[in-house]
Amino acid sequence: MTSSNMVDSELTALYKQHSRKVLATLVRLLGDFDLAEEAVHEAFALALVTWRTDGIPKNPTAWLISTGRFKAIDIIRRNQRFGALQSDLQQLISEIEEHNLALSQQDIEDDQLRMIFTCCHPAIDAKVQVPLTLREVCGLTTEEIASAFLVPVATMAQRIVRGKHKIREARIPFVIPEVSELPERLDGVLSVIYLVFNEGYSASSGDALTRAELSSEAIRLCRLLMALLPDAEVMGLLALMLLHESRRQARTDAQGDIVLLEDQDRRLWHKHCIAEGTALVRQALLSRRFGFYTLQAAIAAVHAESASAAGTDWHQVVSLYSVLLRVEPSPIIELNRAVAIAMRDGPEAGLQLIDSILSRGELIEYHLLHASRAELLRRSGRHELALAAFEQALTLAQQEPERRLIKHKITQLLLR
Repeated sequence: MTSSNMVDSELTALYKQHSRKVLATLVRLLGDFDLAEEAVHEAFALALVTWRTDGIPKNPTAWLISTGRFKAIDIIRRNQRFGALQSDLQQLISEIEEHNLALSQQDIEDDQLRMIFTCCHPAIDAKVQVPLTLREVCGLTTEEIASAFLVPVATMAQRIVRGKHKIREARIPFVIPEVSELPERLDGVLSVIYLVFNEGYSASSGDALTRAELSSEAIRLCRLLMALLPDAEVMGLLALMLLHESRRQARTDAQGDIVLLEDQDRRLWHKHCIAEGTALVRQALLSRRFGFYTLQAAIAAVHAESASAAGTDWHQVVSLYSVLLRVEPSPIIELNRAVAIAMRDGPEAGLQLIDSILSRGELIEYHLLHASRAELLRRSGRHELALAAFEQALTLAQQEPERRLIKHKITQLLLR
């Protein structure tokens, strides 16, 4: 008999790290998102009871998948309240029962890529592809996804439901596309991986600044994708994630409070990540087929190779942001460029650009815009306006470490 605490700890870790792998395999086997999700939950519930008596199996992930398949049969039977099963459901049960119980680890790894490509199928609305994948493949909540896209939660929930219906109705297959089909699916897949990393690198809400399991998952998926398609933008995205990930240890202090880039101890930056990331950036740039992700990685590389914030080549950073803005016009990129210009030319230059974004009615609900504006106002000596901007940022921030940082800035202004 295994102790309850050991089983609980193992299941908690498995759920965080592998529940989406289990779901991806069950979706492929069952062909139905809702049935697979219910089966996953029942499999984990059964594990909580069974493992305390029988012990934790040698391959817990395979056990959960196998149990989930048979739980799906029970669910189907429960839902058929009147008479005989429909012929298609009976066929599904037969296929589940006949499937080889021994799944290889590679099967499970590939299933997540299959799921991503399925959710990013061209038949699915482009607005739905990325949110659907973030929800079903990566396990982000609807609230987290809505925050990442800056849209209401109800709107995002409708998009996700619409995507699942489309896959079922159009009978979109759960397969990795042929090499010739990969390029047309690449943009959606890269967007998914990028947004998963972003949620892991800077969580949209909660008590912690980061979610390491999401960042690691995004990097792992990008490596799998690069093995399939060594495209310049795949290299660029992997480089971008590695360069950002290199700073993880320096981004918070012992209390979990945020340490801003200019204040970080750069000796804590992970040198191996920086070396791999910068090498990938160079390789992607040499291809001359680069775009959005490679340009961001190039900006991250400038920071990574700078000995200090003061020693950063801000002229190069601004130039790269200017090119990025032409490739991908976005108010958030505009904001980042404005901050870089403020670092190069002084706070007033950056403030003019940020106020221009606000005057167009864009990013009004984005807390980082108000926090950036507040900091530039503080640096320009306009403390009362800075205080008001920090207070506005505080009302919009959802993540607790960011809220603590903003409160600290407010306190400093009040005590000046």
